[in-house]
Amino acid sequence: MTETLPADVRSQVVVYAAEALAELADAVVPASLVAVRRFKASRRARLGAVPLAAAIEQDAHFRGRVAEWVRRANPDLVAAITAPDGPPPAAPPAQMAAIAYILRLPDWVALVEEAARSSAQEVSSARMDEATREISRLQEQIEAVRRLARTEQEQLRAQLDEARAEAEEARRRLRASGDRVRRAEIAAREISVAAETARDIAAQAARDSGAEAKRLRARVHELEAAASATRRDNRDSRSMDEARLRVLLDTLMAAANGVRRELSLPTTVARPADLISRPENDRGFDPFSGVGGRGRADDDPAIIDDVLAVPGLHLIIDGYNVTKRGYGALTLQAQRARLLAGLGALAGRALDTAEVTVVFDATAVVARPVGVAMPRGVRVVFSQAGELADDEIRRLVRAEPPGRPVAVVTSDREVAENCASLGARTVSSDAMLSRLDR
Repeated sequence: MTETLPADVRSQVVVYAAEALAELADAVVPASLVAVRRFKASRRARLGAVPLAAAIEQDAHFRGRVAEWVRRANPDLVAAITAPDGPPPAAPPAQMAAIAYILRLPDWVALVEEAARSSAQEVSSARMDEATREISRLQEQIEAVRRLARTEQEQLRAQLDEARAEAEEARRRLRASGDRVRRAEIAAREISVAAETARDIAAQAARDSGAEAKRLRARVHELEAAASATRRDNRDSRSMDEARLRVLLDTLMAAANGVRRELSLPTTVARPADLISRPENDRGFDPFSGVGGRGRADDDPAIIDDVLAVPGLHLIIDGYNVTKRGYGALTLQAQRARLLAGLGALAGRALDTAEVTVVFDATAVVARPVGVAMPRGVRVVFSQAGELADDEIRRLVRAEPPGRPVAVVTSDREVAENCASLGARTVSSDAMLSRLDR
């Protein structure tokens, strides 16, 4: 039956049961309420509401003890509810229904229903009051909006009157200025005709002068281009000749010093009389004599050491021909990085005697690689647009002066033959790979 009680009646029943439970002896406390009794008095009714309501409903002994407590605690209410005339109209319905439910009075069901109706009426009255207050608030807002609309309407009406007055004044001024505008239009047409005539004359003069100026500018550009080309050719030719002469001089000096050290020649100059009995030597000096002697394999790393020992040497390396034979599984960037790392260590030991240049083929890429880190003593060159690395290697060999030792590291037969015809020594790429892996 507890689920049929209104919420306020049930709350009042639980409060009475919690207060009566606090005064019971431990021996008569139902087992289901032992834990509830340990709660604080302020929390007992809230935390133990379910077991307290169940005990009131199901345990007649406990309900009887709660009824005794209610008779002691609320004698006036008990007397009023048990009077022949029933409870007074002013008595609180929820409290009366709770006492009748606990005492199990004959009409307790009617009192519970009355309390439920009273509670529903109170809720309805509260909602009605809230709705009335909301209606009043909305009516006040509507009235405020109406006042604001009237104010804005008056302002708009005043602005409309002002706009009409201004429009009338503008029309009056427009009519007054109409004659002046027509006279100005007539004068403007006359001026336009005169200006058109003058513009035609000026345009013809400008075309004539423009054609003459264009012809003169073209002539000036031709003369400037010819002068610039002449200066550039002279400068390039002079720079190339000076570079070739300086490299040849350094090579000859290095070769002479190397020969002097190798043959242990005295520093003094020999006298003509000292050379009368010396036999004739029909062969010229070969800087690569003894390099790659007979019986050596093409991949012998010692060949690279012998080549680098030649004084004044310029070692030119066909970059991708070497890397694709040794590191073909890597990307081109990784191939370049690995080769340059090995050449950096190799060139560091021959920095005073050899010049090292690595040529990479850039004809198959859209843009040349940028930011290539060049080790100390190693020059990195990419072929020109539309050209192969082979062309750049031949250009480098051809640029060297006759007499300077030049060695080209490549396994490309065509490149090797072309460079050999230009006077360069060729070394197999396998020898370079073996030397770098050592």
